[in-house]
Amino acid sequence: MTQDIVIIGTGFSGMGMAMKLEEAGRDDFVILEKADEVGGTWRDNTYPGCACDVPSHMYSFSYELNPHWSKSFSGQAEIWDYMRKVADERGIRKRIHFGKEVVGAHWDEDRERWRIDTADGDVYDARVLVAGVGGLHIPHYPEIEGADTFAGPRFHSAAWDHSVDLTGKRIAVIGTGASAIQFVPIIAEQAAQLTLFQRTAPWVLPKNDRPIGPVRQAVFAKVPGANRAYRDVLYWALESRAITFNGHVPAFLRWAEKIVAAHIRRQVKDPETRAKLTPDYRLGCKRVLQSNDYYKTFNEDHVRLETTGIAKIVPEGVVDRDGVLHEADVIVYGTGFHVVDAFDHLNFTGRGGTDLGRLFAEQGVETYLGITVHRFPNLYFMLGPNTALGHNSVVFMIEQQAKYIVRALDEMDRLRATTMEPTKVAQDAYNADIQERVKKGIWTQGGCTSWYLDSQGNNRTIWPKFTFQYWWETRSVREQDYVFTRARRTDAERQEPTPQEAATV
Repeated sequence: MTQDIVIIGTGFSGMGMAMKLEEAGRDDFVILEKADEVGGTWRDNTYPGCACDVPSHMYSFSYELNPHWSKSFSGQAEIWDYMRKVADERGIRKRIHFGKEVVGAHWDEDRERWRIDTADGDVYDARVLVAGVGGLHIPHYPEIEGADTFAGPRFHSAAWDHSVDLTGKRIAVIGTGASAIQFVPIIAEQAAQLTLFQRTAPWVLPKNDRPIGPVRQAVFAKVPGANRAYRDVLYWALESRAITFNGHVPAFLRWAEKIVAAHIRRQVKDPETRAKLTPDYRLGCKRVLQSNDYYKTFNEDHVRLETTGIAKIVPEGVVDRDGVLHEADVIVYGTGFHVVDAFDHLNFTGRGGTDLGRLFAEQGVETYLGITVHRFPNLYFMLGPNTALGHNSVVFMIEQQAKYIVRALDEMDRLRATTMEPTKVAQDAYNADIQERVKKGIWTQGGCTSWYLDSQGNNRTIWPKFTFQYWWETRSVREQDYVFTRARRTDAERQEPTPQEAATV
């Protein structure tokens, strides 16, 4: 199947890209989706309590405002409903080929086209490939001796097994990531016993989550500009947190840490448990979480917090490093996703047969602006390396990337180019600046090891500046930072100068 543009994925990235292409009048594209419905992360994660930790009015498209959010922080079902509604109203579904899992993409240098292979044997041929695969879609399972020997059900929070009735069960939860913070309080109410195995205590802030009543919803829906004005206020309030995380005002961090310490004291009765739940690194070094009921769950007699570490799993349960067996009927992994190493799972090859996963493993996960990659012509990533956020909404970043990709396509048209890729010099300079900045931030200076870091200890995940700086840096395509391959012109076309040639006359 031949297309001008192929997009992978129908999460916020893929849908945002599709909308911007259509707005630009580019309608020769398809979206490949492995599942049978849109939604990405918000379709797949259905664990109890799944919700967003970014305010609802910011975690949505700026050009598809929703005045009817029911809460300050929306749950999974409401976000997924919003995404399906956008897909319907924007006519995106007609572009989607469902059930098409991409298993590889390879650059044909002779034809200057991408060959995209799917699991069912179909082949797509495209001039441009946009990878909107995101970073939270490949569950991470820790390597624990004997895991396969466990006699009961075991599953990851990202692949929740709703057929398993947890009522009256002894549940072992491994991991204290963002998902675990949300589902532990809920399943603890069902369990006869819940044992949570914590490797590192997370920072968990109180969550200012309130219902948005019908009056406020009516104001957002009917008063011109009210919804956008509220979103703008939220944006700048969230944006201000970057000052702290970037290491500029450490006093704010100390103030926030005192809030969490007080939060723990109020909610946890036992001093020993409080000590175990109190992080020994700076707030912001790992992802900051939010919950109003996580800490107080540990006041329940049937809930235990284990911090000695896991030695192995046996058919009867989990054995800690002190040799104590914690019997369990069910094991739930709350251990997050492959993020920095997610690119290892992409079977992409570029110029000269360059394997993307191997290149990143050897030289580091580096792109230009988190979007384009040297030696990979006409390939564009969304939410690529160092464009994730710890302080604001990634949907903002997605929108800037979608606009940038459209500008890149326009630049190729202006230059009558068939391909474009960043120069090695531009890519290296960009990453040198990013790494210099990120090493000054709390993510590096905070005294922890997190999933933000690669195997060499470099932060390849977080954007270390303000998001409005990313908007500024992606507002135009710098021709000097790219190598363009010019198309061969016909005799008739040679009579007319290209825009670039005309500018030099």
